[in-house]
Amino acid sequence: MVRLQCSSYGCSMNRIPTLILAMFATALAGCVNAPSTPPAVKSASMPVIAFTEYRGANDLLTGGLGLDGLRSTTPPPFEQAQAPTAAELRRRALWSNFRGIADLRPEGGYGSHYADLSPVPGREASVLLTLPGATQPHRVLAQIPDAFDANARCLVVAVASGSRGVYGAVALASAWGLPRGCAVVHTDKAAGTDYLDADAPQERVTLDGKRSTVTEAQAAFTAKDGFGLNRILTKHANSGDNPEADWGRHLKQAAQFGLSALDAALPAQAPFTFANTRIIAMGLSNGGGAVLRAIEEGQAEDGEWLDAALALEPNVFPGEGGRPLFDYGSEAALWMPCALLDARFDSLPLVRPGGVAPPALVARCASLKAAGMIESEDTPAQAREALAHLHARGWEGAAIEAGALNIAFDLWRSFLVTYAAAYSRTGTDPMPCGYGFAALDPQGTPRATTPAERVAWWSDASGIPPGAGVAITDAQAASNPSDPAWPGLTCLRALWEGDNDASRTLHASVEATRAKLPRKGVPLTLIHGHDDGLIPVAFSGRAYAQWAKAHGRELDYLELPNAQHFDAFIALPAWQNRYQPMLKTAFAALDDIHARLTASGSSIGKATH
Repeated sequence: MVRLQCSSYGCSMNRIPTLILAMFATALAGCVNAPSTPPAVKSASMPVIAFTEYRGANDLLTGGLGLDGLRSTTPPPFEQAQAPTAAELRRRALWSNFRGIADLRPEGGYGSHYADLSPVPGREASVLLTLPGATQPHRVLAQIPDAFDANARCLVVAVASGSRGVYGAVALASAWGLPRGCAVVHTDKAAGTDYLDADAPQERVTLDGKRSTVTEAQAAFTAKDGFGLNRILTKHANSGDNPEADWGRHLKQAAQFGLSALDAALPAQAPFTFANTRIIAMGLSNGGGAVLRAIEEGQAEDGEWLDAALALEPNVFPGEGGRPLFDYGSEAALWMPCALLDARFDSLPLVRPGGVAPPALVARCASLKAAGMIESEDTPAQAREALAHLHARGWEGAAIEAGALNIAFDLWRSFLVTYAAAYSRTGTDPMPCGYGFAALDPQGTPRATTPAERVAWWSDASGIPPGAGVAITDAQAASNPSDPAWPGLTCLRALWEGDNDASRTLHASVEATRAKLPRKGVPLTLIHGHDDGLIPVAFSGRAYAQWAKAHGRELDYLELPNAQHFDAFIALPAWQNRYQPMLKTAFAALDDIHARLTASGSSIGKATH
């Protein structure tokens, strides 16, 4: 049993005192090269850095939308639907990423009680960087506010959550760092929304998010020709790399670019180095996992480079204890639909809308029975048996309850399809278990995409289908009409449980994501919602904290009560009175981290650890 201690920030396990935790206005001033920008700077290890100004009605933080524009349920329009400008794409990407992460309801407090969304003038610079050994680059974007505080040099290094694009951490990192005079550098960690389509094989996504015919060196994602008609490729699933294994390295490379961007933007104050600039790494979900991987880096080659790290609800596979996402996700996708029919979940609207058990959940119990995975004859008993199985595998009641959302929105399958392809490193070859991505006609048949659909993917998509008009195709679904998802999901589970070449390849990729202990001397705050149903604390955050503490590492671990994984979903009627936002606690923790670093006796340079 984990003993929780509570404070104004939430509840923690063995809490260390004081340290704690995806729509626009009319585009007015376009993005132009800044007349006063210093000449482009190129170092031996970094590409040319060119800045774009964001000021006035098109600011650095929200693209001129402000809180009201972000709350709008109508996305910022494109003046020409098939040919949006780079400024329009950027504004829409900001809208969709704020809305995809934050709880923007007035009663939620984001933007009013916490998170300052006042206009921030400044400059941005984007590049494509490639890690040694990788076949595809990752997007890196530096934001430097005009009010950068030269007397307290601060660089926030942010990692996009989920598989989102390079703006995928703005609701946390930019909204916290930019108003405080910190520069912020982002990475999409080689996932993101640079989709490719076989119906338009000449189109690639460029640095500014537009689609055009460019060389491989100018494109964020490239693929060999002939990858199948009516097939759409996403970078996370189809790059042929195993990007997750390198998420910590992506973060550190982004940090190095952030320093180079500061050198280029502020040459009179250069050089900016790890030694003289305060570096704070932060991320949530997959971004949180990337932060934990990043603090393993530099143990031998260059010593300290981070002043503090915040990992929020991290997807991390601890070195000891815990379970990897593909394991518990493929298990939940099979067993949880039936388990949710247990009487204890009868009050959940997502489980029994109108008080009636969805036929799909009943069918799943029948599938488990037919496969010999449960023995009971009637549905209530089958549900109890499925629930008992999950409990025996370490699932806690709160995570199963919140997991009802994953079942309602088919989230387990969507994540598993992408991760199976990434871990199997299938690239442009057929994806595992007969899955694929395509646009569908009203009959569910793959169809050609339109130019207007394709140009919006970069700003609108989340990096993992389904969404933004891209659907999952399932070649095995027709074989089991009563439970069409069953054949594909059992195939995915067999990849994990099997003992063949395909399983060994997948297991090797998952093993490459296993975390090492954090190095000593880096202040680490780890915050996880107790009710997280997507990345359960028992398998991830709590398990990581217990393992690290058992090996003598100091970290502040907070397990926030009544908090689940998706702040943006708190607006759902079934969720509004049930959960509190994670980001509120994250902002409070960041304020605490900042205060601690400032009080350490050094306004510029490394804090004393």
